[in-house]
Amino acid sequence: MVKQAPEQSVRMWWQKPLYWAGGGAVVVLVVVLLVVLLLPPGLGFTPVSTPTKVPAAVLTAVKDPGNHTFATVGEGGQPGELSRLTGTKPLTDTAGKTEVIYVGAEYCPFCAAERWSLITALSRFGTFTGLKEMSSSSTDVDPSTSSFTFVDSSYTSQWVDFVPVEEEDQNQNPLQTPSSAVQQVFTTYNQEPYANSSVAEAALPFLDIGGDYVLYQTSFDPAILQGLSWKQIAVDLGSADSPVTRAIVGNANWLTAAICLADHNQPSSVCSSATIQGIETVLTTQTAVGS
Repeated sequence: MVKQAPEQSVRMWWQKPLYWAGGGAVVVLVVVLLVVLLLPPGLGFTPVSTPTKVPAAVLTAVKDPGNHTFATVGEGGQPGELSRLTGTKPLTDTAGKTEVIYVGAEYCPFCAAERWSLITALSRFGTFTGLKEMSSSSTDVDPSTSSFTFVDSSYTSQWVDFVPVEEEDQNQNPLQTPSSAVQQVFTTYNQEPYANSSVAEAALPFLDIGGDYVLYQTSFDPAILQGLSWKQIAVDLGSADSPVTRAIVGNANWLTAAICLADHNQPSSVCSSATIQGIETVLTTQTAVGS
């Protein structure tokens, strides 16, 4: 992924010198109130550079937006961006559970966006513990995107084995090393004929769902989350009409459908919904890559 320097920020009206004659404390109070009331949502939040505890309200919002939201959002107008593999062996762990492999990095804004949808989708099949807040790099595109890190987290599920690897930290220093098995999957399907030349070779994030579906780079543009804090994204997830919700939950539904196909539609409480069944139909009729 080619890094680009963020555009220079524009000085907003509340950052410019204020001039007035008289009025004293009343004028100051009025100006402060105007700034608070008119401040664009998300502006001024504080990014984090070290893993930080996630507030309970944020965890609840991202893990379970609710069945009504899942159904109302549906595909969310999102393309999904998943590619169907052909002629591959099922990817499972030693217990026979469907394996979902994620390879990303903490600095990566595309990974930052994808984690929201991935956490939402996987939480329908199991339970995360130890998730921490983390911002993407402040010098990459879509700087300081609010997200999470999978480092030191764990995931338990009756149906899915989740294997996350964060290869580099926020400053692009080495962080986690993939196992030989994960590296083989990453190397095999992250090049032609599976990945086209525009995303081949170290595109992040990379996602393999049961050896059936792969994702290169991200499901949606991180710019949708630009300038929003974790709390503000969590609040947005309470509204099915929010562009943020349509991006996160819409893509979570795509990921959910792919996981359901890989693990034989278990559990039925998740996989039998009309929303997931409809997306499954789209996924199974895709032209497979590598064929």
